[in-house]
Amino acid sequence: MTFAQRLDQIAGLTAGRIGTLAGASPQHSGGDGAVPGRLLDAVHHATLGGGKRFRPFLVLESAALFGLSDAQALDTAVALECVHCYSLVHDDLPAMDNDRVRRGQPSVWAAFDEWTAILAGDALLTLAFEILAAPETHSDPAIRLGLITGLAKAAGAAGMVGGQALDLEAERLPAGIPQTVDAILHMQSLKTGALIRFAAEAGGMLGGASPEQRAALSAYGHHIGVAFQIADDLLDAEGDAATVGKAVSKDADAGKATLVSLLGIEKARAELARTEQAAVDALAPFGARAATLIEAARFVARRDR
Repeated sequence: MTFAQRLDQIAGLTAGRIGTLAGASPQHSGGDGAVPGRLLDAVHHATLGGGKRFRPFLVLESAALFGLSDAQALDTAVALECVHCYSLVHDDLPAMDNDRVRRGQPSVWAAFDEWTAILAGDALLTLAFEILAAPETHSDPAIRLGLITGLAKAAGAAGMVGGQALDLEAERLPAGIPQTVDAILHMQSLKTGALIRFAAEAGGMLGGASPEQRAALSAYGHHIGVAFQIADDLLDAEGDAATVGKAVSKDADAGKATLVSLLGIEKARAELARTEQAAVDALAPFGARAATLIEAARFVARRDR
């Protein structure tokens, strides 16, 4: 199986499991445990409309290093994807990034309305922790607790949410106050990197990794998270909206400071190559078993959407 086929396979597994756990079909409120139909439609719109499912891919492939099957890691991957999708729903809101297009289709607030999008994001965030708390995720309550704690930290104020706050604050800095490379890398390590780092770490948690192995996966997740964001910034600067599946050139139009805007295209590409290699080097303790994760680092650095 090629890397692209494996990525597609995991995307299909993830979408199928989200459909099951989030409710297979719209229901009207009033029944026991029923989800209001409009809300469920919005959740489906947010989660089942495509996407690379790269974070679930990292969970399943990092778990595979320790001999776990896809089925044994899938619910953890789905929980993480629920948090990721919630973050996209909220990021697209007019008060945040004000995007009308996501994955080539209307963003949730544009397809429904703002209040429905907010509640759909809330529903996905809480569903993630319901999934992680379930015995089906892992038979050991201590492992489930570790996953819950890890995802909460990665998603919260010291992780993704904090990074989003720093990003939005930076847009509102008075003209003439420059951003620094270190400040941008810190913001991006939270906004984008925290969930990607957790994805790599989660497989080790599920598989009983040693402290050294967990550190290697954490370093890999850190570097691939940085690479992912640099590639995203390059796509915004150079990409085609039809290929990328969302609006491009928004960072420059909004006056956002990115590594591309500070360093220029060529130096940003050099930093991307350096970070890609650092991610590959972090996997050395796993030898040939990490071949697919190495391909993932190459994929991140060369992606066009």
